Amino acid sequence: MKNLILILFFFIGIESFAQTKTISGVKFPLTEKIGKNELVLNGGGLREKYWMDLYVAALYLETKTSDASKVIYGTEEMAIHIKIISSSVTRERFLESVNEGFANATSKASAEDKKKFIGFFSDEFKIGDVIHFDYTPEKGLKVTKNGVVKGTIPGYDFKKSLFSIWLGSKPADENLKKGMLGKG
Repeated sequence: MKNLILILFFFIGIESFAQTKTISGVKFPLTEKIGKNELVLNGGGLREKYWMDLYVAALYLETKTSDASKVIYGTEEMAIHIKIISSSVTRERFLESVNEGFANATSKASAEDKKKFIGFFSDEFKIGDVIHFDYTPEKGLKVTKNGVVKGTIPGYDFKKSLFSIWLGSKPADENLKKGMLGKG
């Protein structure tokens, strides 16, 4: 009986381990339900700046791809999930980076949408915070922080601009881009 219990525990342990992938020390599920579809983990990586580890991000898609343009201009459900791993990531620094990213983005978001998006982040950031950017064509881009929905920006244009921050021609971090596209 003990052997049977150990064998079951072993297989259950393997199954639960197989359902996540550890990226730079952070576990991400291999699949996420966004909108109507089950998305797959395309890839992920570490965001670094000035040799500091800031956060880990993962990209979820309906079908895996290493083509950034397919992601930026794609119209299907997709998501970027972030976990903050440094106290250096403050609300102000995060928003500064986002604004810089919007300026460098392949596609330009409207001033109104950017202002609305920035308004979603009124509280401070701390290590362990989890931020989700989930896009569905019917609703737009939903922003969630630590499981609390902060708001949604309807439409496709804002999603293109936001995803360009990480995946555009001038990404926030080239190594992170490669990792999210499964090339890292």
